[in-house]
Amino acid sequence: MTPSMGQSWARIETWLREHAPASSRQLAPPAARTAIAAAEDRLGTSFPQPLVESLLRHDGTDLATVLPWGACLLGTEDIVRTWEMKMDIFGEDADILLDDPTMRYGPWWNRRWIPFAAFGNGDHLVIDGFGRVGEANHEDGGHFYDHPMWASLPDLFACVAEALMTGEILDGCQQFVTADGELDWDVV
Repeated sequence: MTPSMGQSWARIETWLREHAPASSRQLAPPAARTAIAAAEDRLGTSFPQPLVESLLRHDGTDLATVLPWGACLLGTEDIVRTWEMKMDIFGEDADILLDDPTMRYGPWWNRRWIPFAAFGNGDHLVIDGFGRVGEANHEDGGHFYDHPMWASLPDLFACVAEALMTGEILDGCQQFVTADGELDWDVV
């Protein structure tokens, strides 16, 4: 059974405090429930419960790369700003109906995608309408992968927590801690 978001966050926080204290200090405080509700209103949809649980734990991670591939978790306001920017760019093209949960590739953006992490280059990790985690790549569109960690946000966080605790390679990425005490990931 996949651990809850709270269980995975507890493992990640413990590891960061012990091994990457600078990254630990970059975890934002919890989002207010009212801020989450306002963000949902602006997007016109409810956030998946695991995302709400994560935001209630940490409203983003500033520049800390808790996730592999250099992805920083977005706070509530950044989720809204990113979604609105993508909607401005892709307009009516973002309304393509995606009703196949086995789809592995998609358009550049879909209004049902909720961005929750950014790479800093225009690419984002998203949760789709089926709860899957995927990548919205600015060059070649949406990607949803077969690795078990991409099945859902709880699966992703459980895999990250396990990789941190064991030092195992996660989907081609190996953790390391910089001289400044920050978690980072190498592609191996």
